[in-house]
Amino acid sequence: MKAIKVECDLNVTAAQLVALVMDMKATPDWVYHTKSCVLVKQVSASELYYYSEINLPWPATNRDFVAHLTVTENPDTKVITITGPVVSGFVPVKKGVVRIDHSNGEWIITPTGPEQIKVEYTIHTDPGGALPSWLVNMFATEGPLQIFRNLKKQLQKPAYKNSVLASVERN
Repeated sequence: MKAIKVECDLNVTAAQLVALVMDMKATPDWVYHTKSCVLVKQVSASELYYYSEINLPWPATNRDFVAHLTVTENPDTKVITITGPVVSGFVPVKKGVVRIDHSNGEWIITPTGPEQIKVEYTIHTDPGGALPSWLVNMFATEGPLQIFRNLKKQLQKPAYKNSVLASVERN
């Protein structure tokens, strides 16, 4: 599968977006076709592991994965990077669900003004197993649009309005 890249400008702070991306309980509310998302291990305010199951329409089988999110900030440019490769060994494979073993996502968040950021999101995933081309195309075209529409709505919620960056790793 090819990589997908989305670029957009948002009228929020970098801290608001980081808070949302790191909020596993909210993930099903904005990430396309997410059936469940559970925090597996919180390493620090800027590092965690989570498990997620993706709900796929019949005749496909659901997919799942464990990802390792790490937030870093360049102290000079204030550009924040969130990486999210999948990892193995944290959660047993579930019967009837295909485990995604190869995927890597990245958010690059660049402050462009007061409460304004530029976001570059890329993801490259091998969904594993056999999938019909119509389903792959649906996820590649509709998925990113839905994610960013939902993301904009989520960011308006009070839970993210006064977010601050807490102990982000400096790179």
